[in-house]
Amino acid sequence: MYVYIRAFVAIKLKSTKGYSVVQQWLASNNMQAFRFQEETWQHIINNKSGLVNAPTGCGKTFSVFLGSIIQFINNNPQSYQTKKNNGLQLLWITPLRALAKDIGRAMEDVILQLNMQWQIGIRNGDTDINERQKQTRNMPEVLIITPESLMLLLAQKNYPNFFKSLRIIAVDEWHELIGSKRGVQVELAISRILNTNVQWSIVNDEEKSKVKSQNSKKDSSKLITYNSSLITSLWGISATIGNLDEAKEVLLSSLLIKQKEQAEVVKAKMDKRIEVLSVLPDEIETYPWAGHLGIKLAEKVVPIVEQSNTTLIFINTRSMSELWYQTLLNIAPQFAGVIALHHGSIEHELRIWVEEALHAQKLKAVVCTASLDLGVDFRPVDTVIQVGSPKGVARFLQRAGRSGHAPGDISKVYFLPTHSLELVEAAALKTAIDEQIIESKQPMLLCFDVLMQYLCTLAIGEGFEQSVIFEEIKSTYCFHDITINEWQELLQQITGGGRALENYDEYKKVEIDEKGLYRIRNRRIAMRHRMQIGTIVSDVMMKVKMMSGGYIGMIEEWFLSRLEPGDAFTFAGRNLELVMIKEMTAYVKLSSKKKSIIPSWMGGRMSLTANLGMILRRTFNKSLKPDSIELKALQPLFKLQQELSHIPQSDELLIEQIEGKDGFHLLVYPFEGRQIHEAMSSILAYRISQITPITFSIAMNDYGFELLSDQPVPVDDTNVRELFTTDDLITDIQRSVNSVEMASRKFRDIAVIGGLIFTGYPGEPKKAKHLQASASLLFKVFSEYDPNNILLRQAYHEVFEQQMEEVRLRTALERIQNNDIILKFPQRLTPLSFPIIVDGLSRYNLSSEKFEDRVRKMQHQLEK
Repeated sequence: MYVYIRAFVAIKLKSTKGYSVVQQWLASNNMQAFRFQEETWQHIINNKSGLVNAPTGCGKTFSVFLGSIIQFINNNPQSYQTKKNNGLQLLWITPLRALAKDIGRAMEDVILQLNMQWQIGIRNGDTDINERQKQTRNMPEVLIITPESLMLLLAQKNYPNFFKSLRIIAVDEWHELIGSKRGVQVELAISRILNTNVQWSIVNDEEKSKVKSQNSKKDSSKLITYNSSLITSLWGISATIGNLDEAKEVLLSSLLIKQKEQAEVVKAKMDKRIEVLSVLPDEIETYPWAGHLGIKLAEKVVPIVEQSNTTLIFINTRSMSELWYQTLLNIAPQFAGVIALHHGSIEHELRIWVEEALHAQKLKAVVCTASLDLGVDFRPVDTVIQVGSPKGVARFLQRAGRSGHAPGDISKVYFLPTHSLELVEAAALKTAIDEQIIESKQPMLLCFDVLMQYLCTLAIGEGFEQSVIFEEIKSTYCFHDITINEWQELLQQITGGGRALENYDEYKKVEIDEKGLYRIRNRRIAMRHRMQIGTIVSDVMMKVKMMSGGYIGMIEEWFLSRLEPGDAFTFAGRNLELVMIKEMTAYVKLSSKKKSIIPSWMGGRMSLTANLGMILRRTFNKSLKPDSIELKALQPLFKLQQELSHIPQSDELLIEQIEGKDGFHLLVYPFEGRQIHEAMSSILAYRISQITPITFSIAMNDYGFELLSDQPVPVDDTNVRELFTTDDLITDIQRSVNSVEMASRKFRDIAVIGGLIFTGYPGEPKKAKHLQASASLLFKVFSEYDPNNILLRQAYHEVFEQQMEEVRLRTALERIQNNDIILKFPQRLTPLSFPIIVDGLSRYNLSSEKFEDRVRKMQHQLEK
């Protein structure tokens, strides 16, 4: 099939009826369009696609939404206010449910004031079944949907009818989706919708002869063209991201070549002012340790909250957010009733209440996690407090943008360190913002588990013709390089179970009907697949309910399994006592016990990004010649570090060897982030063990890592550089860590996404240990009987690419090879070494009270 597209006639935006109507509406609300918004509207009415990039709070949503309004009014200049039931015009894909309601509210306000008859629909896991059925019967003009719900839409019969009138696909917060499997879901869904929605018409004889002369060997009877009045354009909306052009390429990959050539990146040329104010402790500890300082500074938060209209207090982990909420209520009882808690594990209705109360200006402050990171437009918020380092520039900008959310407003963010050294990160963040150094998001490639799920999704609905779908998925960025052999293996996996599982009927999900279409006809298989659509795989969650009635939220099974009846813990801002666990539900009652456990969630620690690590290393160059209040405040710490050892510069790697009562410490400071240090420390330990038989315990933070042994560590000028070589890196990674065990764990997620493991029915989820047992069994079967299995290969690939970050690890080692390596032998612990060693101590079986006493005792001894 050869495609010929008629040239579009350019339309001047400002001469159109739609632009005039929107301009009048803006003027009536004392608003004026930004240049980037008008530029986007111009591209939309000319049927172009592209990516909008603008700072948070500058009207990115209106750049596409109002463009679709202008387009509709231009096409219906006389009847745009009376025309009803127009079918789906704008499909708005959003990564978070929390965003949908806010975006829908803003859109409805515009529609109401323009006196148009458009309907705004929301479709996600919270949407009532009656509302979903209503949408299916009569699609609203705008549908705001999550990637998972979009896939469920593609699993319905006659789904092509939903998109037959579609004019624009908008992917909101694309910087959050790219680089994740949810982003891959979006890529696949777009490839299907674009091909579903193509409106063809036969080329007339004159055009046919022209094209035939250019393609003489082609069959001109198959030449077809878009009906340009019904073409679907595709727009991404993105805030902070470093690789903007690549982000555009990934999103628009499935468009036809001509459309991609005409695609645009629209950048908002505006200076979104961000004011970063560090909260300095009254006294700088020369021996800092992670975490404890934040709560000590809680008193300094109270006046910030009181002098602001509304404040968002961002905490990096859910467990710490619970602690901060309780602390603020204890030290500032006047906040009772006007301060709230918001994180992803709190019951949905309570989160909605908090969001509504923010809009209504009923709250002075909300203690929150990443659950409020993205584009929710809370205009009363004029201040943000970031507790602890956000570990990334983009994340910090995203959170800062929650304040001053109106165009032209200043985003004011306070940085509150959880230990003294984080003030260096505050200085680094200021530099990164000034220099506009923002992290890139690397797109994912060849996610076969997502593709397996997608194929089964299509097989439930209309079915698919394998040759057609193969061409579609090859048009996506993720699967551009898929081979025909990999494709055939995937088809064999879903139809016959693959080589290893061909004798088990439960893995033979998809059948080929008499028309050659791949379909799932078994109703039980179809129902189970619908319940598992999605790529977010986390540890099994358990409901928390009051014995007296009332649902509180969800906590991971692994935490609750450690508690005994009678144990107290803090959750959703309340002290609770565990009564019993029954059928994946923890029943609790209010507790009056003074001591309680703060729940911790797996994966709560974020790792320093490569960009922030690079700026951080540069910041240390100014440590003894400070040019910021943060570095000036840290002078006592820096002077002690220089006196005892050395302050590493950006072109140096510092290694300290310290002998103490508990053994011999080797401390290395690459400043590459916890995740890279985890891999690097394992490799270093393995390579040292090749020099002499030796065992280590390992600890790390974002600045460096520690190898602790009971014997001297044989590292000196003669061998130190060889320890950081990139030679035989993959082999040494495999030998230094249990890559098989890591791949087995990773395979569990892949098997769940790919549909090989069923996670259970609603209210009856399988326990984590049962899921892992099932995954481990499949992993062993594949390893023994089908070692080249496509999902098995993916598991190992993801371990190296994502968990071990092999590319970034190699880059870090190459940098170290070109740096000076400074070996120091301090007589006692240094300010840089202390927090790493304390992190190692925290792994021992000490109660938190004894642990804090021990750390303070160490501090006092070192400060004598």
